[in-house]
Amino acid sequence: MRVSQYFIPTLREAPSEAELVSHKLMLRAGLIKKLGSGLYSWLPLGLRILRKVEQVVREEMDRSGAVELLLPAIQPAELWQESGRWDVFGPQMLKIRDRHERDFCFGPTHEEVITDIARQDVRSYRQLPLNLYQIQTKFRDEIRPRFGVMRSREFVMKDAYSFHTDFDDLKREYQNMYDAYTRVFTRLGLRYRSVAADPGAIGGTGSHEFHVLADSGEDAIAFCPDSDYAANIELAEAIAPEQARKQPSAKMEKTPTPGKTTCEQVTKMLGLPLSQSVKALALMNEDDMFMLLVRGDHHLNEIKASKIPGLGAFRFATDSEIETRIGCRPGYIGPVGLPANVRVIADRSVASMSDFVCGANEADYHYTNVNFGRDLDEPAEIADIRNIVAGDPSPDGKGILEIRRGIEVGHIFQLRTKYSEAMKCTFLDDAGKTRAMEMGCYGIGVSRIVAAAIEQGHDDKGIVWPLPMAPFKVAIAAIGYPRSEPVRDAANAMHDELSDIGIEVLLDDRGERPGVMFADLELIGIPYRVTIGDRGLKEGTVEVQARGEGEATKVDLQNVVSHLKSVLA
Repeated sequence: MRVSQYFIPTLREAPSEAELVSHKLMLRAGLIKKLGSGLYSWLPLGLRILRKVEQVVREEMDRSGAVELLLPAIQPAELWQESGRWDVFGPQMLKIRDRHERDFCFGPTHEEVITDIARQDVRSYRQLPLNLYQIQTKFRDEIRPRFGVMRSREFVMKDAYSFHTDFDDLKREYQNMYDAYTRVFTRLGLRYRSVAADPGAIGGTGSHEFHVLADSGEDAIAFCPDSDYAANIELAEAIAPEQARKQPSAKMEKTPTPGKTTCEQVTKMLGLPLSQSVKALALMNEDDMFMLLVRGDHHLNEIKASKIPGLGAFRFATDSEIETRIGCRPGYIGPVGLPANVRVIADRSVASMSDFVCGANEADYHYTNVNFGRDLDEPAEIADIRNIVAGDPSPDGKGILEIRRGIEVGHIFQLRTKYSEAMKCTFLDDAGKTRAMEMGCYGIGVSRIVAAAIEQGHDDKGIVWPLPMAPFKVAIAAIGYPRSEPVRDAANAMHDELSDIGIEVLLDDRGERPGVMFADLELIGIPYRVTIGDRGLKEGTVEVQARGEGEATKVDLQNVVSHLKSVLA
C-alpha cells in the first residue's frame, strides 16, 4: 500500500476534549473521527486494526467450537418484557418506536434474542450443547460518553451464548471459553490479567473479567504475585485478621469533637491513627435501617454489602431519616447506645478492634476507647464489607495482594437459568422430562481492545503497537521519492517483494521531508521502518529501525527483505 493512495488524515494536535492518551493518539493518527457524542467513524487505518482484532477473536472462537451468526441490532420490546429487563435495564437502553407505534430498542446486548432462537429450534438434549457467537455493533446510551472508543455509545462487541443440559456441562464450556479468551489476548500481544468478578446487571453466578493492564484503567484489580489469585477489587475477599482482639486498656470516654464529622478530622484532632477509628454508615432498604461499621481507613464495598441478606437494593439513608431513627445528625453516629430497631453489621476488621473511636450519637461528641463486650454488645453480624487494600493477605494464603489498574476488555458469565426460565427456553432430557436450559454468556469489547492496546503501548512520539495488531508491519520511508529515480526504483521493488511474501508494507511515497515522514510513521506505530535515500543507496545499504528503539541498523539492500522476514518471525 502506498500512502498517496491511502487515507491517513494525521493531526499535529489532538482536539481539546480528548483526555486519555488512546483518544488523543487515535484522533491524531487518523484511526477514528468523531461524528457526535460517543459516536466515531472508523477510518481506513483504524478499521484495518479493528479487523485484525476481529480476526483473532473469530479464529479462536471457531477453534473453541462456537458457531458464528449475526443477530439484528434492533430488538422488539416484547422479548425484553418477557425476560423482565425492559423496565430495569436503565437509561442506557435506547428505546425507539416504529411507524406503527410498536416499541423496540437498539440492542445493548443479545441474551433475549439468542434465547428466543434456542427455544424455537432446540427441542431435545441431543441438540445440546450449543454455542453461538457474533461480532456486531452494540449501542448503550452512556450518560457521559468519554475517552473516545474506550467508553463510547456505539461499539463493536463479540458476544457468545451457550446452551446446556446441566450445570456441569455449562462449567465445562465456561472453562473452554476462559481458555479461548486467554489465547485471544495472548495472540494479540497484550499484558493482561483474568480476575474473578461480579456478574452485575447481566446476572447469573460465576463470572470472570479480562483486563489489559494500564495505569489509566478505570478498574482496580487485586492479584497476588506469588500465586494465580486475581479478582476485581469489588469482589476480592478481605480475610479476617489473624491476630486476636487485644484486651481493653482504658475506660470509654465521651470526648468533645466540635465540628469534626469525619474519621480523618476526629483522629487528627485526637492525635490517633486513622485505623483506630470506626466509620458508621446508615443504609436503608425499604423501611429498614442498617448501620454498617467499617474501619476508618477502609472503604465500604457496596457490591459486597448488597449481597448481605436483607440489604439487597439498599440506598444511603437521608439526613432526616438518620435524625429521626437515631436522634443525631450525620457525622456523629455510632454503634454505642443505638436503638434496637437499627440492624448493625460490622466488617471483619472492625470486629477485631479494641479501644477504638466512634460517634457518640450526639452532635459534636465521639466516644474514645470503645470496646466490644464491655461498652456495647459483640457484633451480632460480621461480614466482609470493605474494599481490599494493597498489602492485605491473599485469600489463597500464598502471599500479599497488590493492586493494579486495568481496562476491562472481556467478561464471561455463568448465566444458569436466569433467561431460560423467564422465557421458557426448555428441552426434553433423556428421561423425557422438560427442563430449562443452562446458559453461559461471553463478551469481548473488540473496539475497546484497540484503545486499551494504545493505553498499554505508547511513547511521546505516538503509538507502539503489539506486532499482531499493527496496521502494517513495515513502513518504507523513501527520501526524495518523486525526484530520485534510484530511490523510487528501490522503494517500489522492496514494496512489491515484501507484499509478494505476505508482509504488510506501507510505502511513504509523498516526497515529504524526512522529519515529517518519520513523525507520521512513528505516530501511527508501524513496528519497523526502512529508510531509503540516495546516500545509502550509493553504499548499497538502507536503514532499518524498530519502533521505540533509538538506533537504526544499516542493512545491505540485497539482504533487507530476508532481514525483515527474520525479525518479524
